[in-house]
Amino acid sequence: MRLLIMSDTHLPVRAKDLPARLWEAVAACDLVVHAGDWMDPGLLDALLERAPRVVGVRGNNDGPELRERLPEVARFEAGGLRFAVTHETGAAQGREHRMATRFPDTDVLIFGHSHIPWDSVAPTGLRLLNPGSPTDRRRQPTHTWMTASAADGELRWVDLHHLEP
Repeated sequence: MRLLIMSDTHLPVRAKDLPARLWEAVAACDLVVHAGDWMDPGLLDALLERAPRVVGVRGNNDGPELRERLPEVARFEAGGLRFAVTHETGAAQGREHRMATRFPDTDVLIFGHSHIPWDSVAPTGLRLLNPGSPTDRRRQPTHTWMTASAADGELRWVDLHHLEP
C-alpha cells in the first residue's frame, strides 16, 4: 500500500492550492494521510474526490466545520501495520517516550504542527513521522511531504519529498 503523508497545508493562507507535484502524488497513492491544519474544508472535499482513501485529523488552526468532520486522533490499519494520526505531540525532547506511552498499540504515528520533517523510532519500535509542510516551510529550506510503502507488517520505505520555495 502506497501512502501519501502531508500536514499543515494552511490553505488558502499560505498557498491557494497544493503544489502540482503533490496532486500528481495523490493520483498515484492508495491512501492520503493529512495530519491537520487544513484550514480550508474545500481541500478535504477535493482529496475525498481525487484520492482512493483519505484519513485526516483536525489541527489547532482548523475551524468549526473541519472540527466537526475530523477527529483529534485517527487510527487505521494499512499493509498489516497499526497507524495513528494526531496533529500535536509537544516538544521534540522526549517525544519518542511520550508518544510510545500515549500510543502503545501503534506501529506508526503520523503527526504535524511543527512544519519540521521528522522520522525517528522510539525504543518500543514505534515509528514517528512528520512530513513537514508542502505550503508553509517556515524556517525549513524547502516545502516537504512524505510517501511511504506499507506491506506485510513493515514500513518498507519512507521518502521525504522536497519542493523548492
